[in-house]
Amino acid sequence: MKIPVVRGESMHQLPRFSHPGDAGADLCSAEAVTIGPGGRALVATGISMAIPAGYGGFVLPRSGLAIRNGVTVLNAPGLVDAGYRGELKVALINHGSEPFEIAVGDRIAQLVIMSVAAPEYGSVETLESTERGSGGFGSTGVKG
Repeated sequence: MKIPVVRGESMHQLPRFSHPGDAGADLCSAEAVTIGPGGRALVATGISMAIPAGYGGFVLPRSGLAIRNGVTVLNAPGLVDAGYRGELKVALINHGSEPFEIAVGDRIAQLVIMSVAAPEYGSVETLESTERGSGGFGSTGVKG
């Protein structure tokens, strides 16, 4: 599958895989940003793309940034719908105790393209029963 990508400027980087077989392609910053401790920033990538119908782009954190600096994608996973044609921007949050500096070209997140279903939702009076039933958050975990 080829996905058409428009770069705002020639220096803006296309998503790229670091290793053969990787699922996530690195997204790079198109701007210099400093995110203070507890701060958030919407970071530009300088690119837009045409994700095909039936697919979605999922923006995920980079594990190295998360573990070393406490920086992660705020709305993880961020979703890029197939019909969106604007610039990809990444919402980051700094959970660390130090300011985090991003330079132009730094890898800030990963993009995974996945097939998505478009179901029809219909109203019914009841749902078929299951073993879990209506057990909610934590209902299958350790009891405290």
